[in-house]
Parts: sequence; structure tokens; C-alpha cells
Amino acid sequence: MTFKKTSKRHFIQVIFFLIQNPLLKNFINGNIYQGSLKKFCTPGLNCYSCPAAITACPIGATQFFLAGYRQSISMFVTGFLIITGVVFGRFICGYLCPFGLLQDLLYKIKSVKIKTPLHFLRYIKYLILALFVIILPYFIRHNLSGIGDPWFCKYICPSGMVFGAFPLLNTNDFLHELIGMQFIIKTTIVIGVLFTTIFIFRFFCRVLCPLGAFYSFFNPISFLRICCDKKKCINCGNCAAVCNIKINPSTAPNSPECVRCNSCVSACKTNAISNQLKSLEKPKIRKRV
Repeated sequence: MTFKKTSKRHFIQVIFFLIQNPLLKNFINGNIYQGSLKKFCTPGLNCYSCPAAITACPIGATQFFLAGYRQSISMFVTGFLIITGVVFGRFICGYLCPFGLLQDLLYKIKSVKIKTPLHFLRYIKYLILALFVIILPYFIRHNLSGIGDPWFCKYICPSGMVFGAFPLLNTNDFLHELIGMQFIIKTTIVIGVLFTTIFIFRFFCRVLCPLGAFYSFFNPISFLRICCDKKKCINCGNCAAVCNIKINPSTAPNSPECVRCNSCVSACKTNAISNQLKSLEKPKIRKRV
């Protein structure tokens, strides 16, 4: 049953990857779609420069505006991220993010698995969100142009390298001349992240992803949430045992660190843990007679 439910989630991830990246032929011809749909953002970390992508990355778009291409943060991008976070929380990480799918597939490789809460390392993603996505693009500008750099995309993002840079290099020979130290450093980061992901579940999501950091603020309050029915829960510990992030879903089902992989839901024998939509109805107040 657990295997079937896990496979179902991966099937959904693949479907949403194809929805966000339908132009697969561009992986062969090396073109980048730049049509009107690129004005819109995808909810996951899906690089603008991915040849198959038809929408933009919300982190890249945020940096684009903060870096001075517009004088203020785009209300569209900000509003989109907030609404998406309020409705879904980190469900985006578990089901809709292309780089999340890649990490899940790598984690399936047979190896020793290190299950750890990662302690203080998990706070690095918040530092990256604040520093590389917001502060540096906004405050550090080039003297001549007055424009800043998209620091996260340019210096860190492994998703952009995997789905963007590597396919484009494979099909556009002239790009080989642009390879320098920056490319080598980012390639090293990619190799390190992907290698570590084989042993540690969703390493990038939990430690480095600024989009995951942003959505984590909404996990405890999102409409779509994981709930534990205390009347059905028998405290067997199965949910905590299968959690690759080392969260106890029976006591903290909506932890900011939860990426909504739903392993706990599948493992619960009494169906005490489930996905639910938070009710918008106000609780009824009984009138005293």
C-alpha cells in the first residue's frame, strides 16, 4: 500500500513536471521559449532558462525585480507566492517542484540512508532567502547600469544548472567559450547537492532552498494541511518512524520542515493522519438558554 501511494505521488510529480515543461523538443534543439507565458511564475523551482519551460521561476522573478529591472518588488510575483503559500504550504515541495522530483528519484538509489533533523543546517535556507534572494540583489548594483545580479540564480541554484545550463551547453557549442570559474564552482555545488541527496532525503529542500524557506512560513497556517485525529491515534510511532525528515507527525503534523511527502499518511494504520482542507467556517456558538 505504501509503495503504491508513493508511486502515485511520483506519478503526480512527473505530470506536473510535464505541465511546467511541455516543450521537451527544446532539449534537443537548444532553444528557450520566451513567449507571453513567461510573464507568469510556476509555483516550484523551475528555471526560466530550462529549454522546455513555459513559465518563469518565482525566485528568479523576485530577484529580477529586486535587482533593479523594476523599481520595486513586483506585486504580482509577491502576491502569487503568498497566495500559493497560504493555500498549499510546502505541498508545492512534495508534489509540484521539478527539482524535488529529481531529489526523490536520487534518494531511491540503494545506499546507506542518513535520517537526521539536520539541526542548525536547516536554518541556512532562511539565510540564503534573506541574503542571496533579497538583500544582495537589491542593495548591490553595478555602477554603470544601476542593475544588480540575481545572486542565488547566478551563484548557487543547482536546479538552474541541471535543467537549464547543462542542456543548453549540450546543444549550443558557442556557450562552451563562456565556461569559467563561476561555472566550475556551480557545477561543484550541483555535484555536491545531488550526491548528498542520495544519502539524505531532500537535502537541498531542507538546507539550501530559498523557495522552501518561504513556503515553510505558511506550513502551519496553510489551508491544505496534514491533520492528526487524536481519537484515532494509538501512538504506535509508525508515522515518526517513516518520516525521513525526523518529524513526529502525531504531535507536529504541520512543521515548517515538512515537505508533504505523505509517507506518514501512508504509514498510519488507523487513518488518524490525513490531508485536509482547513475549514473557513466560523465555529458555531451555542446560545445559552
